[in-house]
Amino acid sequence: MADRKNERQRLLTLVGDVILAEGVSTLSLSGLARSIGSNNRMLLYYFGSKEDLLAEATLEVFRRFPRISTMTAGLIGESPLADRLVAGWLALSHPDNLPFLRLFFETFGVASHAPEQNQSLLNTMGTNWADDLTNALRRDGLSEADARMLGVQVLALWRGLQFDLVRGTPAEVLDAAHPPAIRALLAPYGK
Repeated sequence: MADRKNERQRLLTLVGDVILAEGVSTLSLSGLARSIGSNNRMLLYYFGSKEDLLAEATLEVFRRFPRISTMTAGLIGESPLADRLVAGWLALSHPDNLPFLRLFFETFGVASHAPEQNQSLLNTMGTNWADDLTNALRRDGLSEADARMLGVQVLALWRGLQFDLVRGTPAEVLDAAHPPAIRALLAPYGK
């Protein structure tokens, strides 16, 4: 059992390396298998489908970017909420994160063309941060409904800014735009 788990993790790590370097839009299962020295049958044995493999590999890559993967933990604290949200954005927009953000948007775009096949990936990409934001905002005294609404708004702001970052807008421009947008989002909630 341990050997199976180790081999699965080894394959996942290799696939993560490939998709981080090459993206996902042009990958076939057979090409991916060849590039990591494996075969279709082995990848399907361990992961079930190409879509499930890419979903898990994207999460594997996500964990390689600590500024992003630990960012939501920093949303809980004693400093003013606006300051924590700005710090969250600065963690996301750090230049080291650009390879993951490119992969994120590409993977999401590819997955959205076949939502039935990519439900696991779309659910993970669409709910994790929203849930984390909602939980952090609840700790700041917002009702469940208000926390959910504000979490969606902040996430929409971040995704829009991330998209501009990936397309080449200088980080300094986006970093300057973020604090006033956050203040505007927080104002109706008295935060």
